[in-house]
Amino acid sequence: MSIRDWPAAERPREKLLLRGAGALSDAELLAIFLRTGRRGSTALDLARELLTALGGLRPLLDAPRERLCATPGLGSAKFVQLQAALELARRHLEAGLMREAALRNPADTRRYLLARMRGHHREVFACLFLDTRHRVIAYEELFFGTLAAASVHPREVVRRALERHAAAVILAHNHPSGVAEPSRADEALTRRLRDALDLIDIRILDHLVIGDREVVSFAERGLL
Repeated sequence: MSIRDWPAAERPREKLLLRGAGALSDAELLAIFLRTGRRGSTALDLARELLTALGGLRPLLDAPRERLCATPGLGSAKFVQLQAALELARRHLEAGLMREAALRNPADTRRYLLARMRGHHREVFACLFLDTRHRVIAYEELFFGTLAAASVHPREVVRRALERHAAAVILAHNHPSGVAEPSRADEALTRRLRDALDLIDIRILDHLVIGDREVVSFAERGLL
């Protein structure tokens, strides 16, 4: 039976209109993006199959194009749709930060950086550049490494901060292992960056380590 033959209250699109997006399951939301299934399967059947095969919504959205498109019924067009939806969500979070008169909500900052950085399969070092009122000027990913580490050069961080006319920064890097616990190398790097930025009167407000589901704050640990 086609989805269009189901009762209206059970069809994903109509259910969203009636009850809101929060009422839909992961499979129902995914089915809306997929739009069509394949012979003998509805879009919802295909969505459930994908979620089961890839281990859930996050692994599905993080899956490379080759892995996703290997599933019968999927192709590059659907991969592009899903990636576009993911990027829209990231930009929505970023727009929320940019609208703030000042960066007063650490939870929003963590959510944004978690959405931005946890999907990377290699280590990435990034900065949030802030003005004198702690408003966000820009987010920038500066260094990219292997699965183990990124080579971070303090002089480059200083140069970018000056070019952005930043008065303060929030540092962030991800751990591809998924474990957010800072290493001794992370602590040593933070001290080097703090000393370099102190010379030009730019303050490090925090250094956040991004794991799979958690974010560890250097400021909260007393490591700054």
